[in-house]
Amino acid sequence: MKTASAPMASYGVEPGIRFALLLDGRGGCRQIDMDGVCAWKPGDGVIWLHLERDHPAAAEWVNAKGGFDSFVAEALLEEETRPRVEPVDDGLLIILRGVCATAPDEAEEPHSGLDLVPLHLWVDGNRVVSLRDSGHYITALRDIRAALEKGKGPQSSGDLLALIGEKLVRDLEPVLDGMDEEVDELDEMIFHGEASEVRERLKLLRRRSVQLRRYLAPQRDALNRIEHDDAPWLLERDKLRLREVIDKLMRFIEYLDAIRDRTGILHDDLSTVISERIARNSNRLAALAALLLPPSVVAGLFGMNVGGIPGVNDTWAFIVIVGFVTITSIATLWALRRIGWL
Repeated sequence: MKTASAPMASYGVEPGIRFALLLDGRGGCRQIDMDGVCAWKPGDGVIWLHLERDHPAAAEWVNAKGGFDSFVAEALLEEETRPRVEPVDDGLLIILRGVCATAPDEAEEPHSGLDLVPLHLWVDGNRVVSLRDSGHYITALRDIRAALEKGKGPQSSGDLLALIGEKLVRDLEPVLDGMDEEVDELDEMIFHGEASEVRERLKLLRRRSVQLRRYLAPQRDALNRIEHDDAPWLLERDKLRLREVIDKLMRFIEYLDAIRDRTGILHDDLSTVISERIARNSNRLAALAALLLPPSVVAGLFGMNVGGIPGVNDTWAFIVIVGFVTITSIATLWALRRIGWL
């Protein structure tokens, strides 16, 4: 007889709360509602509560029912934050950044360009509280929740924190790969593409690399501080996993530096190519003016309405003038080719 699979956890069914899961310590979970959250006790197991930071109901719970210190509550609800870690008693206040995407079950417009959005976390031995803005969607959290529903998720709060760090860094890899491929494409376009398009794409790519590094460097420092924290619920295996995440993040930062340097080199190459094109066009215009100079001088002299112009009454005068202009033009053309202007 087939065993019925566990029902999928609902997502955002209550105001301000995305989901609330009670971990069973074996890789699985059980969904609870807000009443269950309020009735939860540490002996019931590790709870993971995911809230919408900008929703009034979530702010009310954090300030009035979460049992947080005023400093922690204010930091969890802060709007603009950079990655950091603050130990408070036996818990950790953690601010990280993750790649934002469009939720498949929400009617949102896809994000244009790159968006690193804040993820606010409170982690202690018995609970994990995470907050993100309602308009943001972080794939890492959804993947962890799906693993918990299948019974293959984290078993403790430290395990969950390490997994969040792994998933957040994992989502950066395709972003960096895409940026590297774009640099290769622009390298090919410099000599054959439209200069204005290449310049604009280089500017946007460089801006994205600077934006990424602005948050990844402090995120590396934050994860490094977590790894060296002596919280009793953070096991050695969790610290080893965080160490791997930090190493990968350091490689990504070096990767970003390389991309930024390559875009700088490509910009210099593009400027050189544009200068060469301008010089080449200027030479061509100067050569054309030089070729037209002898005919223009002759036409100007013989076109004056004054007396004494030679050959006015001679039938062979026109042929002589055409021959002279032709020989002069050929000589000018030869001279221009000799000096490399044509």
